[in-house]
Amino acid sequence: MIRSRHRASGRPLSGLVLAAAAVLAAAGCGGPGARQDAAAAAGSAFEAAVAAGDHVRACGLLAPQTRKQLEQDEHKACPAALASQELPRTHGVQGVEAYGRQAMVRMAGDDTLFLSLFTGGWKVVAAGCTPRPDRPYDCLLKGA
Repeated sequence: MIRSRHRASGRPLSGLVLAAAAVLAAAGCGGPGARQDAAAAAGSAFEAAVAAGDHVRACGLLAPQTRKQLEQDEHKACPAALASQELPRTHGVQGVEAYGRQAMVRMAGDDTLFLSLFTGGWKVVAAGCTPRPDRPYDCLLKGA
């Protein structure tokens, strides 16, 4: 059992704890609000990149399996494959739900994104998703 709250150097651990908390919050691992904000920011960044025609940047925001699936389906590198998709145009975030390492971001303009938290932050797992009554969402872009 560890009884001391000080490191061998005599300095308190509180600085280390605060630094770790800052890193976790920046990565989207903080409380529910922090996770929702980080997921919304990632979803907005993806939608903005697609709208601007910056498919290289948008591809960098895709989850690895989603990017791989898109390239396999279209037989093209991600930027060219993503450019050929007809993803809906959006107008900002309408709502966010985050549960642990998964999030759903509803965009104004009839698009829903599903994201997962990776080491490097939130990545888009599925995009161009529309709800179907009593069935899973139908997504234009998704991983395997």
